[in-house]
Amino acid sequence: MELVTNKTLEKLKYDLVRDGLVSYEDIEKAHELSVSQNVNIGQILIKSNLITEEVLLKFLESKLHIPYVDLKDYTLDTRCLSYISFNDAQKYKIIPLFKIENVLTVAMADPLDVLAIDKIVEQIGCDIEPVVSAENLVIKKIEEYYNSASSVGQIKIEKNEVKFDWQDELNNEVLSDEHIQILIRAILKQAILNDVHEMFFEHVQNGLSVNFRQATQIVNTGQIPSVLVVPFISKLKALSALDVNVCELPQLGKLVFKVDDIVLTASISAFPTINGERISLKIYKPPKKMDEIGLTENQINIIKNELQNAGVILVCGSSLSGKTHIIYSILSEIANSDKNIMTIESISKYNLENVNQCELNENIGFNIEKAMRFIEFQSPDLIYFEGITSKIALDYFGSLVFKNKVLITEFLADNMADLNKKLSYSDFEMFKPLISCIIFAHNQDNIEVFDKVELKKFIGVN
Repeated sequence: MELVTNKTLEKLKYDLVRDGLVSYEDIEKAHELSVSQNVNIGQILIKSNLITEEVLLKFLESKLHIPYVDLKDYTLDTRCLSYISFNDAQKYKIIPLFKIENVLTVAMADPLDVLAIDKIVEQIGCDIEPVVSAENLVIKKIEEYYNSASSVGQIKIEKNEVKFDWQDELNNEVLSDEHIQILIRAILKQAILNDVHEMFFEHVQNGLSVNFRQATQIVNTGQIPSVLVVPFISKLKALSALDVNVCELPQLGKLVFKVDDIVLTASISAFPTINGERISLKIYKPPKKMDEIGLTENQINIIKNELQNAGVILVCGSSLSGKTHIIYSILSEIANSDKNIMTIESISKYNLENVNQCELNENIGFNIEKAMRFIEFQSPDLIYFEGITSKIALDYFGSLVFKNKVLITEFLADNMADLNKKLSYSDFEMFKPLISCIIFAHNQDNIEVFDKVELKKFIGVN
């Protein structure tokens, strides 16, 4: 995992000692904690009550001669959001405030992050004027404004427009960045209008085919011509925070876009083939409350009861049946409890308050095996694993249940007969007794919940 730092404070931390604001011993201790907990040193100083946030920000203002702006009640110019993508805003903890002539003023938690400033300047083609702001307020403003307005990395789509074919945008022969983004927006719009949640972009002889998965069938909706393939893939990858210069290795990213007033998330998978990169996109809807996704009061009570007891809650269903949506609904509803809830996911579909979400990153060696090895040091009460990946994972689930943990995981099964068949395999012999509840999503409108008594009847769980 990439070390979280604040270059400004790392550079000036000993000036805090020289100014008598913090002792040398406290700075050294804070540095050690920041490394071990993977948070920046400023957060450690504040959380440890070694210095107040107000004093720290005033110190930075005086040392850097960079103005401090309190974002608490600040209203920024929403027209400037298009200059910085949602992904870059989150990554660099930076948000645009206003623009005068050729100068864009931005609030930053780390105003000496030269790499971030250079990247933004390169992208927008104008000068940057940074001001320093509290990190928590920068993050809060990013979530507030990018969830309510359109930006470069957050494509806005009006769902209630007249029906159209995305291929109409191919009539525009202007090969520009704006045209490519309009084309992406049109494809996403048609997917939402057609209630499609998975699509693929595949190289064919004369371009890139655009395929929607509808139920169990893949439907070709048209083809992007060869002249647009490279800029189209590059733009789609850039919007999803993927490396546009890498095409020989698999990559996983996330795209945020809007339909009316609803912010949607899509996972983007780029995978190398002999014909070129195949791009897979899965769209996830925002989580709803449990009583809004088709669960009865009795079913909700069963789930909530099993969440209090050690065991495995298995959420089953076919591909695109809504398994992940059900799990996010459960997690969001219990997030305000006094339990330490953690997740291990390929990507987080939505940011859940009071849930510690962890994204795997194979590129730096943070894989499922490493996550399983170290997550117990975080003392979780409930863990959501994205799926059962191996026999090792099954055995690990058992060890966690014996340590009084609650686990939620997904399992692919087309129907109850298919589930019964798969769980009858010898690898699941020790796993089945750990199951305390099964939630089976036949489709998004038909969900069954089985408690321990019913499990014995349907799949032979004792």
